[in-house]
Amino acid sequence: MALADTDHGSGKQPVDRGPANADYEPAFPEQERAPKMEATEVSVETFADGLERPWGLAPLPEGGYLVTERPGRLRHVSAQGEVHEPISGLPEIDAREQGGLLDVTLSPEFASDRMVYFTYAKPVDGGVATAAARGTLSEDMSALENVEDIFVQGPPANAPMHYGSRITFDGEGHVFITTGEHFTDENRVLAQELDNTYGKVVRLNPDGSVPEDNPFVGQEGEDAIWSYGHRNIQGAAIQPSTGDYWTIEHGPAGGDELNRPEAGKNYGWPKVSYGIRYDGDPIGIGEPRAEGTEEPVYYWDPVIAPGGMAFYEGGAFEGWEGDLIIASLAPGEVVRLDINEEGLVVGEEALVGGNGRVRDVEITEEGEVLFLIDSEAGAIMKMSPKG
Repeated sequence: MALADTDHGSGKQPVDRGPANADYEPAFPEQERAPKMEATEVSVETFADGLERPWGLAPLPEGGYLVTERPGRLRHVSAQGEVHEPISGLPEIDAREQGGLLDVTLSPEFASDRMVYFTYAKPVDGGVATAAARGTLSEDMSALENVEDIFVQGPPANAPMHYGSRITFDGEGHVFITTGEHFTDENRVLAQELDNTYGKVVRLNPDGSVPEDNPFVGQEGEDAIWSYGHRNIQGAAIQPSTGDYWTIEHGPAGGDELNRPEAGKNYGWPKVSYGIRYDGDPIGIGEPRAEGTEEPVYYWDPVIAPGGMAFYEGGAFEGWEGDLIIASLAPGEVVRLDINEEGLVVGEEALVGGNGRVRDVEITEEGEVLFLIDSEAGAIMKMSPKG
């Protein structure tokens, strides 16, 4: 398929990502290939290096950061970029293939409870599962204490792939955890079934108990499920202006999706997709939409292979307030989306490509953008306005 030339009436061409894989039309004009925004001049420097396969990044209130390394290490990085020795106290972690130690975030009450929440690939009965746990960080930041699981995906999977794994507090006393469907034909169909937590958004109380207002409580299915029909959600964020929960997930060949998951709704995978299989065959029914499934807010074809994301807050970059900043593993860049008051994507910009696979992003208090380079010689990079 030729490169689409839609401009949403702006007179501007979209970001050039090459020919699409699937010959599908969007459901509405703003759903794909948003107009390319004016290029932002930026400078990039290394904030911290010497990390192996960093995956998740969380700011500490006293300065500095916690960062996960997928082989199974949690580290404290000082405000000056000094990488400290691994923090002890983690559970057993399965670091094969796409598994390992994954996301990390702080309790909303961290200043008083020092609780750290993290996700990881947990070995279970000969298989693996996405798990979320929490523990108390010691005052000297050398150990996690009293670590306990608050969620273990079920049933155990036979494929160490597609873990999802972002963990996000909603500001209303709940925590969202994303999962993947573990990739294989045998596993992916479970994303459409409600008796398991494959390909789901899970919503819990911070201690792992289930909120009474979850959509499937008292019905058939897993009480923890918030939404279903997802492939592999590796990015999630709360929109400051609305309080809405947003996610971004990997598609197959084409079909990366930006969603705003709502309670009890079906987001289509693997029944429908805006992408196709890697061998060129159609997904599911061979259509991008079907009755009873929700449209993505936005999709990419070809893909950007999304990692973490964050809504921009800060004064460093003029005109970015409220924009969505996204990590891209392939081609490896930071992506900025302009989202209007109606929740539609009206502009896209590709930034700082060429540094490697970008796994996660975080906005500093000053409004600079930190991003993780996912490689054996990984690093935390810092993006600032040029000059």
